[in-house]
Amino acid sequence: MVRLILASQSPARTKLLAEAGIRHTVLVSDVDEDAVQARYGVTDPHDTALLLARAKAEAVASLPEAEGALVLGCDSVFEFDGQAHGKPYTAEVARERMLRMSGNAGVLHTGHWLVDCRDTDTDDAGTDGAGSGATLGAVASAEVAFLDMEAEEIDAYIATGEPLHCAGSFTIDGLGGAFIRKVDGDPHAVVGLSVSTLRGLLAAANVRITDLWPRA
Repeated sequence: MVRLILASQSPARTKLLAEAGIRHTVLVSDVDEDAVQARYGVTDPHDTALLLARAKAEAVASLPEAEGALVLGCDSVFEFDGQAHGKPYTAEVARERMLRMSGNAGVLHTGHWLVDCRDTDTDDAGTDGAGSGATLGAVASAEVAFLDMEAEEIDAYIATGEPLHCAGSFTIDGLGGAFIRKVDGDPHAVVGLSVSTLRGLLAAANVRITDLWPRA
């Protein structure tokens, strides 16, 4: 049976996989995102999302628990006015961002990185391992257009705590969906994990996404 490990603590990502019928377990990495970016000096939002997704996937893939499994790392970065925005963490940062985002649009980049930790060797019986040795990634991006937001609405949204730990200071699958006018691109990428992108990565590792669906 093919095993998929999600190297992310995001409840939205694991919920998305569960609703798509994709069997998986969660194993969170201890990657220091700021340290990774400082080491590689990546500033482009698209590349940053892929770099952090790879760092998370490879960190979990190195653990004993990942042996024999496929590991998926994801990270999202919001690009607005040419700048990369991750999680705001504080109400002040979230408020400043959302006031500028009101009535405007930005691009949400979600990086995906898959590592195949299954055995690639041939055993004593001459049976080839199922592993492909694949380690590869892709980015799914979508433009997000926001409605005009009143300052009082922004403050009320921030008071819920939801936007403080979300890339770009918003969600599409939660309370923040009330402020989104439209999405041009894969809406799953805005949630934080593109199922169609995952399908393509799995195919490169010789795995069908249907192999991860529940068995009758």
